[in-house]
Amino acid sequence: MNATMIQFFHWYSDGDGKLYDEAAKAADYLKELGISAVWFPPAYKADGGGYSVGYDPYDLYDLGEFDQKGTIPTKYGTREQYIAACNRLQEKEISVIADIVLNHKAGGDEKEKFHAVRVNPENRQENISEPFEIESYTKFTFPGRGDQYSDFKWDFNCFSGVDYAEGEEPGIFQIIHDHGDGWEEMIDDEKGNYDYLMYNDIEHRNPFVREELNNWAVWYHDQIKFDGVRLDAVKHQSPKFYKEWLQLLRSNTGKNIFAVGEYWAPGELYLLEKYIEATEGCMSLFDSSLQHNFHQASLAGEHYDLRTIFDETLTQSNPVLSVTVVDNHDTQPLQELEAPVEYWFKPIAYALILLRESGYPCVFYPDLFGGHYTDKDKEGNDQEIFLNKVEKIEELLKARKQFAYGAQRDYFEDANCLGWVREGDNEHPVCAVVLSNKEAYEKPMEMGSQYAGKNFYDFLGWFPDEVTIDENGWGIFPVPAGNVSVWVPKPDSEIHS
Repeated sequence: MNATMIQFFHWYSDGDGKLYDEAAKAADYLKELGISAVWFPPAYKADGGGYSVGYDPYDLYDLGEFDQKGTIPTKYGTREQYIAACNRLQEKEISVIADIVLNHKAGGDEKEKFHAVRVNPENRQENISEPFEIESYTKFTFPGRGDQYSDFKWDFNCFSGVDYAEGEEPGIFQIIHDHGDGWEEMIDDEKGNYDYLMYNDIEHRNPFVREELNNWAVWYHDQIKFDGVRLDAVKHQSPKFYKEWLQLLRSNTGKNIFAVGEYWAPGELYLLEKYIEATEGCMSLFDSSLQHNFHQASLAGEHYDLRTIFDETLTQSNPVLSVTVVDNHDTQPLQELEAPVEYWFKPIAYALILLRESGYPCVFYPDLFGGHYTDKDKEGNDQEIFLNKVEKIEELLKARKQFAYGAQRDYFEDANCLGWVREGDNEHPVCAVVLSNKEAYEKPMEMGSQYAGKNFYDFLGWFPDEVTIDENGWGIFPVPAGNVSVWVPKPDSEIHS
């Protein structure tokens, strides 16, 4: 079966410990749609306690078990609920993808004094002070958990930088210690060096830190038996670290753990390629360039040349390591990297990631289940957002599960209307996909002489009339304006290749 992932949360997912139970209840439904993997949000206790989305991690060993940061459960539920949801999904042969946040820690328990230097936030290679003593919350002792699972305590030697110093104006302070001079080496020179992102930046050159994170990875795997990992903010971490961490995780668990990294660099394919080279292909990456193209195409409407939709994308240059998305929790409205795909274009975008042979598609939770939330925009005004379920998303997912197999032949001769044929295999029939970002079209495509006289119907249900394949194996397949159609053989017309 085709692999299909779902990001089973968004930035504004409901709290009150509902998410894990919801995922467990949805297992049969997801299986029916052909979802083969569920990506859960960060599951460990965060500085924001029961309200945090999870990207401000405090205690990696607290999966909703200890009374810390004002709560026992995380926003999404308790450890027991989490394990039960993972077990339920895996019983249905749906893999679990764990969200891994090892770039930074937040919510230290005690302050320490140490020496640091203030750097220019726009060029972190430029020191704007002499070394001086600061005091910051860099000591993590986890009083609510104690030494259970691990007795490792974090201090300033475990971090390369902080954004808080007692009595000082906010800024970025590079910590001076014995585990490396300056920042860790990154693959790009954005902001001079983009090692530092937020909170207490983890120092991966400290061998004791690496040992602890390697031990924790095996411990975490043993709790929920995850099948894959989504690696947060890899842009801000040394490629050497994750290369070693993944190698040891796979070796120590005896499993070929799937990994996808978040290196968000829309329109900068060369950076994704550079990172893949630096990590020797040990992980996939989200195709941020393709998501950017979808966003732009949805805004441009009929003026966008659909033939260029895959230009300068990872899906085109390295399809084996590309994870494709239409939207995610960072691009959704009111978020930092806001670049949502307009609603009308989403069925087209999903057809392009679900029904073609390149890339590993990831569906965004609100696109399947809808979403509703209120937050402030960049001007500080309250905005109410409704994210509607994508039209025909279930049919598109089922089309991937049932028909998107075999060799692919493209009909990309028109700027506003793309078509392609998937030739099927021994178990799955042929299918024809046609989409338009302008008016209604009819696209001639060849299905093969073995289909002469056979009838095809629109799996998405837009057209009541069928298409009959002519004696030469060609059909003329219509599509509604600004939409997509998927044409498949009538059950009594099926011929497998």
